[in-house]
Amino acid sequence: MRRLNVAIVDWSAASTPSPARPSADAIWIGTCVDGTVATRYFRTRQAAETALQDLIATGDWLVGCDFAFGYPTGFAERLTGTPEAPAVWQWFEREITDSPANANNRFAVAAGINRRLGPLFWGRPAGLDLPDLPPRKPTRYADLGLAERRRVERDLRGTHPVWKLYTTGAVGSQVMMGLPMIARLARQPGVSVWPFQPPARVTLAEVWPSLLAAAVARQLPAFGGIRDAAQVALLSRALWRLGAEGRLDPLLAPPPGDTPADEGWILGAGHSTTLSEACQ
Repeated sequence: MRRLNVAIVDWSAASTPSPARPSADAIWIGTCVDGTVATRYFRTRQAAETALQDLIATGDWLVGCDFAFGYPTGFAERLTGTPEAPAVWQWFEREITDSPANANNRFAVAAGINRRLGPLFWGRPAGLDLPDLPPRKPTRYADLGLAERRRVERDLRGTHPVWKLYTTGAVGSQVMMGLPMIARLARQPGVSVWPFQPPARVTLAEVWPSLLAAAVARQLPAFGGIRDAAQVALLSRALWRLGAEGRLDPLLAPPPGDTPADEGWILGAGHSTTLSEACQ
């Protein structure tokens, strides 16, 4: 059996470098190689992406990132003219600017999308003058002909919609700042993005560490109380163990048949008990 290494990435959309001292709400990468878990903290997205590029250059890797790889079905075609998620990754790669110090234009890009397609995205800092980006959810998504949540998010209690960019629980900014990296990593030799492509030497997949919420809460003190660090460590260990025991294939099976192809899926959705047992 091939040796599968696992890396789990807790992403951030911060507009400035994270504190020098390791802290929460920043970028953490947890790895499990030959059963040994390690965590690393990063202050900027560029530093983290460089580390990932180096990591996957050799060996077999499953890399999980904690942001959505797709949007509710129909968005890709409206935005890019192509009904495929990779077209969205590449569109954001072209439109998003991201400096070495984390300064970025994500709110302006979202406002521009709203001008074209209607008020899909919402949430912004109070002092940001972007009339096309409302601070609160302005509409019913059915009126815009799109769903508020993807199929997988409707199955998982506690997820937040990808359209929400700011305030508590917002995940949309991480999506916008993460997809350009997925576009770049996907172009590397031997890299595939699940479930849009079958697993390869390096498989990128969307994860939701809250599947391990109970286990993380129990083991939080061992990680200095930093939930992000605990999540990436425990999820990397769980997935590595499943791989070592030959039990990973069910998690990498195609999503349920009623899942739109452009939405993607969360690795481990429907398998939280299996993951929780494996991370002990």
